[in-house]
Amino acid sequence: MAEAADIQRRDALVERLFEAVLGFNDLHAVYIGDRLGLYAALADGAQTPDEVASTAGCDERYVREWLEHQAVGGILDVEDAGAGAAGRRYRLPAGHEEVLLDRDSVNYMAAFARMMVGMAHPLPEVLAAFRSGDGVPYAEYPADFVEGQGDMNRAQFVNLLATEWLPALPDVEERLRSRSARVADVACGTGWSSISIAKAYPGIQVDGFDLDPESVMLARSAAAAEGVGERVDFQVRDAADPELADRYDLVTVFEAIHDLAKPVEALTAIRELLAEGGVALVADEKVADQFTAPGDDVERVMYGWSILHCLPVGRVERPSAETGTAMRESTFRRYAGEAGFGDVQVVPIEHDFWRFYRLQA
Repeated sequence: MAEAADIQRRDALVERLFEAVLGFNDLHAVYIGDRLGLYAALADGAQTPDEVASTAGCDERYVREWLEHQAVGGILDVEDAGAGAAGRRYRLPAGHEEVLLDRDSVNYMAAFARMMVGMAHPLPEVLAAFRSGDGVPYAEYPADFVEGQGDMNRAQFVNLLATEWLPALPDVEERLRSRSARVADVACGTGWSSISIAKAYPGIQVDGFDLDPESVMLARSAAAAEGVGERVDFQVRDAADPELADRYDLVTVFEAIHDLAKPVEALTAIRELLAEGGVALVADEKVADQFTAPGDDVERVMYGWSILHCLPVGRVERPSAETGTAMRESTFRRYAGEAGFGDVQVVPIEHDFWRFYRLQA
């Protein structure tokens, strides 16, 4: 009986890994279509391989193979599968354009493909870190990762930050609507959280801090394009910089604390940035309360990101808390308490991946 169960479990793993191979191929094919503008070439309706290639400025034979892959996998529709290879016309099915092209939609997934390709790029360095115990610097992760993560979060910030998340803090939102409030966005990345706050609350000043120069450059460009460059100031700066004398009504940190080598010191600096009565809003991973194996899909995603990115990045600086992506609520509460926050509340915001914490001294 035990042997039969072992065989069944073996076969299930074979099937699971084969499905992962299919997913791996889909992810990289979506990356190709996104980066080369192949999906954009299909936005106006059904096209032949030559028409797609001409619009995107690519080689027809490669594009034809890509289109066939996408149709075989059901990502694209083909109008006449029985036509000759060069004459088939391919189109985006209803709803797929939103997933693959609409950067403003919460259903936009092409950014995920970009992020995952970029996350896997420094695998040789990650392997070396596994052996040595060292970290992998953030700079080893290419533009695909930086831009992919930024665009992945962008849709959330644009759609939800000022419509659901901040309204869940009525007293904070009232201060923001006063037009005189100041906001610090720590670990702001490519800046869409800062930009979304500034656009939603006219008149307030937002300062975005991040240690990655490339992210800050992208953030400044986006703020200018969105017309809030005069009210949003992005700086390559540590929030713990002793020369930072400003005090803020709201300090936000989105999906960053678990990455930090010194989370307690970071949260201490955040507390010191708060003005009288100020509030910190921290969003981080919504993992289970305790380790359980096997875990759910959220737990699996977080551990995958942790071994490829978050733990290696968090071990560059020593000593390190070595938190990893699966930062449980109890761990965050301990960090916040050690940083001097006497009031730590979980904000009732519905989200599949993030848990939101309200912090006050």
